[in-house]
Amino acid sequence: MTETVTIIGAGLAGSEAAWQLANRGIAVELWEMKPTQKTPAHHSNDFAELVCSNSLRSDQLENAVGLLKEELRRLDSLILRCADAHRVAAGGALAVDREGFSRAVTQAIRTHPNITVHEGEVTEIPSTGQVIIASGPLTSDALAKAIATRFAETGYLHFYDAAAPLVTFESVDMEQAFFASRYDKGTPDYINCPLTEEEYQEFWKELCSAEEAPVHGFEDKKVFEGCMPVEVLARRGEQTLCYGPLKPRGLRDPKTGREPFAVVQLRRDNAEGSLYNLVGFQTHLKFPEQKRVFSLIPALRNAEFVRYGVMHRNTYLNSPKLLNRYYQVKGEERLTFAGQITGVEGYVESTASGYLAAVELARRMQGKEPLNFPPETALGALALYISNESVSDFQPMNVNFGIIPPLGYRVKGKRNKNAVLSQRALDCLETLPV
Repeated sequence: MTETVTIIGAGLAGSEAAWQLANRGIAVELWEMKPTQKTPAHHSNDFAELVCSNSLRSDQLENAVGLLKEELRRLDSLILRCADAHRVAAGGALAVDREGFSRAVTQAIRTHPNITVHEGEVTEIPSTGQVIIASGPLTSDALAKAIATRFAETGYLHFYDAAAPLVTFESVDMEQAFFASRYDKGTPDYINCPLTEEEYQEFWKELCSAEEAPVHGFEDKKVFEGCMPVEVLARRGEQTLCYGPLKPRGLRDPKTGREPFAVVQLRRDNAEGSLYNLVGFQTHLKFPEQKRVFSLIPALRNAEFVRYGVMHRNTYLNSPKLLNRYYQVKGEERLTFAGQITGVEGYVESTASGYLAAVELARRMQGKEPLNFPPETALGALALYISNESVSDFQPMNVNFGIIPPLGYRVKGKRNKNAVLSQRALDCLETLPV
């Protein structure tokens, strides 16, 4: 086979796609704009950089993202292999040492004999050949403009995303904090920073009035609910945070034996346990304001912030009008999109789209029938969601059991039902000739 595939972007989706194509004997020309050009959210030169949280979320089969990860593991996903090899303790979640993880992905890609890496920005959609555009939520202005111009009639969209701050473990006042996982689930890996009602009230008022960094075109309504800046969430109501990132449910303070009024959780960010991120604290406050307001949390009064949160653009397509279930452009199937630009939301979901797009493209190039991942699988359900033309107000979507067909019979208990749905999905996966 002499035809090659051009992939634009070496994030999670692009790296996974390149690996899957290359392993199937297809030559890949992989373009990545780093290190020659970076966005404010980029810090590393490596591929598959995790710019927000270091967590790939729940690893339990009773959770839809846990199912999606297990499907990818069974399908020999490069991203999941590297994530598992560089996991850090995070209770029932899969969190990774982000630097070790990205290095491992980069090494695998750069040393694969069927992958040629090119450094530099791609500003136009290639006019010929098979192309996968996996430029992600941080698509450069020039390429975003080219895509918007090419597909203007689909209602090209954009929104904003945010990254949480990092603090050093040694700077956290453990006299004011405790290790625990919610409801004692898994190992007690989270640092929990409790607040009394009075402390919470002071924190909430200052957070609501803190000065934001200028973000051109930012509007609250355009922020994806799953990555809401903490200050925007706070402005929605005095108690909103207590039902969101500061929820105390299932966390008992060993000093009092009771649930605190509110709790800020910190999650390990590297294998050494020297860095922790503030869970749910994506933000676009000015850096001095982040230091001032977040230091009102008792356990973080003397915290050393090694990275502040940043706000960055997140770009996505009106995919139901543009893409089919293989992430290919309808009527121009040589063009494929993958990753968050398609409207899948989250690290694992981006990886899944890159995997499916590459595998189905490889089969098409090799003259094989498509796999058509069943809707009962998380992989199939996600692809069918982003290509469902009946969706009237398309928004980015995390994988969830709501987009997977129901069982058709009753199972008592939500967790039990989800476990049965997951087993059905894995059974379906076993029947596919992958």
